[in-house]
Amino acid sequence: MIKLSYSTFGLTNLDFLRSIEEVDKAGYPGVELSFHRDQFNPFDITNEYLAAIKKKLESLEVTAACVSTASHFFTPQRPHEPSLMSPDLAGRKRRIDLVKRGIHVARALDVPLVTFGSGFIRDEHVSNPSVDPRELLVDSVHQCLNELRDDEDITLLIEPEPGMYIETLEQGMSLVDEVGSNRFQLHLDLNHNYCSETNYLEALGRAAKRAKFLHVSDSQEGYNLKLVKWADGLKMDLNFARYLIYFPESADYLLVDCDHPIYFHDELPDARQKKRIESILGSVNITTDPAFVDFKNLYAGQSPFESEIFVYLISVPGLTYDVLERARPIIIYLRSTKDRNGKLLMDKMVANTLTGIVHFHEIPGEGTMDFAASFKALTDNGFSGYASVELYHHVASWEKALNDSYKHLSQFV
Repeated sequence: MIKLSYSTFGLTNLDFLRSIEEVDKAGYPGVELSFHRDQFNPFDITNEYLAAIKKKLESLEVTAACVSTASHFFTPQRPHEPSLMSPDLAGRKRRIDLVKRGIHVARALDVPLVTFGSGFIRDEHVSNPSVDPRELLVDSVHQCLNELRDDEDITLLIEPEPGMYIETLEQGMSLVDEVGSNRFQLHLDLNHNYCSETNYLEALGRAAKRAKFLHVSDSQEGYNLKLVKWADGLKMDLNFARYLIYFPESADYLLVDCDHPIYFHDELPDARQKKRIESILGSVNITTDPAFVDFKNLYAGQSPFESEIFVYLISVPGLTYDVLERARPIIIYLRSTKDRNGKLLMDKMVANTLTGIVHFHEIPGEGTMDFAASFKALTDNGFSGYASVELYHHVASWEKALNDSYKHLSQFV
């Protein structure tokens, strides 16, 4: 059986107690309590405030379903960092401490689930190949599990996410098996699974018995763009994605798109670089001459695409934040510039996923996900629990997001 829930991560402009009231008022049986720097900060929460939350929950019909330890916490521009697999022990300890604070909150409020993600492979991992991120992650999970008491019913959950080290459900189940504790299981996010599984319904069915909690939001196909550093032997598949290649020696970028290849530069490329560009494009049978765009002509201010580009850039592994940030005005340019036929160079939201589906949490019913089939695949294979709507892109329009989501999803449960 699936029961609907709503995450307070989508209500962060409200007082926290009021956010719980609004979820209850909208008719949801469950509420996910999500840490947030400004609303529900575990470093500021007192025992008195936890008692007030518990009293509020006892006065309402809604049940606290899960504590989310919130990936967007320490440094807003670098969410998910530091992670449980950061090479720096100090970084890992900060994330472990955050998860343990989630356990403390769950214990105080009688919440059975605490969730977190793995983190991304960052340039620090790439430049330190002797570091085994999986070994670090497994050790960190065990340290979090050690915080649990034998006499309490709390389970820790790992949430696979697009671009993360643990990205697919198969990877999530493999990690659960390696950790080997019945108090460490899976947290599925249907949006993430839609982005990361070539047949998401079959994958949901296989993972259902290991799953204890769901996140729910909608999504749709985007412009799949792989941002990579240039290296000899780089393989590209234009049926899978377009590529934005970064050249470290000049900090220039080449868009490999069969319709409109573009080279973004500070200085025009010399003969050697022009020959390399020609070779790269020729390797994927692009014969169109590239356009050349000077960086100083790119708009780098605020744009209507901020949320979309932010989510995209943080999902790209293995590159420094400076390399990612320098790509930001390029994507604004592609999203806002039309070709000679009046068509936008990038006419869909930018994606960095295994399927081309955009990792952007839309209101259920506004995308292309089949919720009826998804819920059926899960319940037919043993899942029972809460499906929590997570819409952190819709905080400003929270009333519409809260009510429209319930209206759409309640027909499937």
